[in-house]
Amino acid sequence: MPVPDARSSADALDALRAHTPLVQSLTNIVSANFLTNVLLAAGATNAVIDNPHEAGGFAAIADAVLINLGTPTDEQAEAFSLAADGATAAGTPWVLDPVGVGGLPWRTELAAGLLERRPTAIRGNPSEILATAGLRGAAGHGGGRGVDSGSDAADAVGAAVALLEVTEAVSASGPVDHVTGYTTEGEVVTVLVPGGSPLLAKVTATGCSLGALAAAYLAVTPDPLTGLVAAHVHVAVAAEAAERVALGPGTFVPAFLDALASVGPDEVRSAPVSTKGRYSDS
Repeated sequence: MPVPDARSSADALDALRAHTPLVQSLTNIVSANFLTNVLLAAGATNAVIDNPHEAGGFAAIADAVLINLGTPTDEQAEAFSLAADGATAAGTPWVLDPVGVGGLPWRTELAAGLLERRPTAIRGNPSEILATAGLRGAAGHGGGRGVDSGSDAADAVGAAVALLEVTEAVSASGPVDHVTGYTTEGEVVTVLVPGGSPLLAKVTATGCSLGALAAAYLAVTPDPLTGLVAAHVHVAVAAEAAERVALGPGTFVPAFLDALASVGPDEVRSAPVSTKGRYSDS
């Protein structure tokens, strides 16, 4: 199916659990534990290999790589570049999560260098996507707030299309996630993934873990857009299920992990995924 939808996301879930992809996560100190638990619950595995002595070599072993700019250090910044280069050389898909880009100058500079290495996919909040597109000189973009986004995901679609000059798929999270990228037929589309839960915003590292799950899905799907959509659908369906039994953020966390593990293809196949637009030029 050329445009990813709920059916392709259900197929991707089956593939994820059949293959248990190994993700190399170069992530922040806030998210590492929760992110790992999310991957394990969903059906993948994780290795936090983020030092410059091992990052590049391990990227050739891993099935996918996540580079998350949440709490970068000088040593980790070096590892980012090495991991991106190692992944590219090995044909390993890698996801850039530009946490805080636009609001903080040093990590914004790091993001600019990583864009030159052409990530397979980019995932962020709308403000981060707008700011990241601004690094490419995209007209009308840039100046985002960073970690705490006040923008709507729909506002970032133009920025996502602009970023397709350096990547294959881009997602902006919100009450309705917007995932933009190339179909297998070379068409640029935006796929809408509604659902989820407001409680996701009350728990730290849920966005970071979505980036890691996106990397896992990229390892088992035929194209980046299909993988990125599948990750968003999996999280949305699981979050809705968790919210139904949670009393608040504290009980939402274990319920969310349980739901990531228990959600099946039938639930995913029923998700109300739709296509917003098609673009003749990227």
